[in-house]
Amino acid sequence: MTTLTEHSRVRFRVPGDSTAAAPPEVRGGSRDDVRMLVARPVGLQHRRFSDLADQLEPGDLVVVNNSATVNGEIDGVRRNQPVVLHAATHLETDTWVVELRTAPDAAQPVLDAVADETIGVGELPVTLLEPYPHAGSSPTGAGNRLWRAHVEGDLRALLDRHGRPIAYGYLDRRYPLAAYQSVFSQIPGSAEMASAGRPFTHELITSLVAKGIGVAPITLHTGVSSQEAAEGPQSEWYHVRASTARLVELTRAQGGRVVATGTTVTRALESAVLEGTIQESWGWTDRVVTPDHPPVVVNGLITGWHDAEASHLLLVEAVAGTRLAQSAYDVAVADGYRWHEFGDSALFLP
Repeated sequence: MTTLTEHSRVRFRVPGDSTAAAPPEVRGGSRDDVRMLVARPVGLQHRRFSDLADQLEPGDLVVVNNSATVNGEIDGVRRNQPVVLHAATHLETDTWVVELRTAPDAAQPVLDAVADETIGVGELPVTLLEPYPHAGSSPTGAGNRLWRAHVEGDLRALLDRHGRPIAYGYLDRRYPLAAYQSVFSQIPGSAEMASAGRPFTHELITSLVAKGIGVAPITLHTGVSSQEAAEGPQSEWYHVRASTARLVELTRAQGGRVVATGTTVTRALESAVLEGTIQESWGWTDRVVTPDHPPVVVNGLITGWHDAEASHLLLVEAVAGTRLAQSAYDVAVADGYRWHEFGDSALFLP
């Protein structure tokens, strides 16, 4: 995890009722029925996500994340009081990155934990070893949010049996793990949903392919997304396969756009760039895309709406440019677009 010295120049204030409290299909629509603001330098358009193929051109390439979400949240006991544990990343056989949050709805991080403290999670003791990635890594300086922890037992098996998807209390109720998968989800490993790909449907993919728009996968397993202001994303495991790398380079050579589906795809693709070209690559990435460290291959972005000062907003600004990103967020706020994982979308084509 990186502490950012850059701050987004995009400024906005999100209304308190902006969160999508339920998936669109629960609200009476379909996955691809969410709103989509299309942002180009020539102007902004209000569309539906189902219109995506109409907004792209033959020869463009849409890159998606095929990581599947796993149960990452479970109840625990700390100092004889209930607590919620988020399992962010599995590092080694018995070592995890974890976050403690307040019970029952995980609304706030627990920042007064100390090393050698043990959290009871089911029948497994989880012992905090050291702050992750280092002491004082919380930008506020008010304690440590993430911990490297030793787990005596199979935490993954316990989460699969008794855990639930990570949530933060702004939803109207709990939703099953299936609600946190996209049509691309194949390889389990994400602590939280790569939500930019959620609105895709099989019918929409068919319309893209029929128009001559390519679709290619990468894998990036997400950590937790509850970063504080100025806190970069954690190290995450990714794989850009040789077949996808070839398609990206072919698209670039022929003048098409490489449209990343979300910040996860952007991070993976840009982590696979070497000397200006993309090639097969895998492992742990610390790449943070910002205006000072801009993308090389990604020149289009499908994304949800991000909180002010989040590291994801820096990535949007890096792809779209400050002026276009600011215009889009101004309109999204004014027109009541919905935030968070079940919310509305944006298509940036700078």
